Amino acid sequence: MSEKKLAFVTGGSRGIGKAIALELANAGYDIVINYAGNTEAANQTIEEIKKLNVEAEAYKFDVSNQAEVEENVAKIIEKYGRIDVLVNNAGITRDDLFIRMTEEKWSAVINTNLNSAFYVTKPVVKLMMKQRFGSIVNTTSVVGVYGNVGQANYSAAKAGLIGFTKSLAKELGARNIRVNAVAPGFIATDMTKDLANIEEYLKLISLKRLGTAQDVAQAVKFLAVDSQYVTGQVLEVDGGMII
Repeated sequence: MSEKKLAFVTGGSRGIGKAIALELANAGYDIVINYAGNTEAANQTIEEIKKLNVEAEAYKFDVSNQAEVEENVAKIIEKYGRIDVLVNNAGITRDDLFIRMTEEKWSAVINTNLNSAFYVTKPVVKLMMKQRFGSIVNTTSVVGVYGNVGQANYSAAKAGLIGFTKSLAKELGARNIRVNAVAPGFIATDMTKDLANIEEYLKLISLKRLGTAQDVAQAVKFLAVDSQYVTGQVLEVDGGMII
């Protein structure tokens, strides 16, 4: 096993995932990211990470496809021999009012945002149990706690991640594996850039601004690296939107 610590971030080529990868690289971790489609963005992110004097590599695969996940995670484990931090960050939205929501929109979000955490985490946990250490951070959302109009699929998936987080924390604590979650509020990313009525949302936020990907990344780094006695927690990163 290499002595250099490794962090594995799904959905790590852009947005919040990219910020998380860079934050963990700044903390001295070698980085592996997963991405779904944008090879140019993934390569650019890898180059930025390498400038921080750590190793970095990108793997292209669909986190909602169990066979692809198992194949690629096996390659990562074979090459590096360890995974110290796992961040389940990959996610999509397919918003619609429930009465109009198609099965495709429902299943796409559940598969990518929730089932993927099962597929990715299981082989990683087996490795962490052998290591007898590890830290897992799941990216959920405040809508997984409080719900949101037009996001029944997204809210259900993110709520599922919260239950997943708390259950794994109870199961794995005795093996020195911590499991936590971050729940971002309104963050300025590609997923929110076309958000309607942004001024109305800002009225709800105590800090009167959207969050940044860096705000979330700092919270992930705290949970993943700094908080050695914190597990089973959901840290809301929402600028005081819901108090």
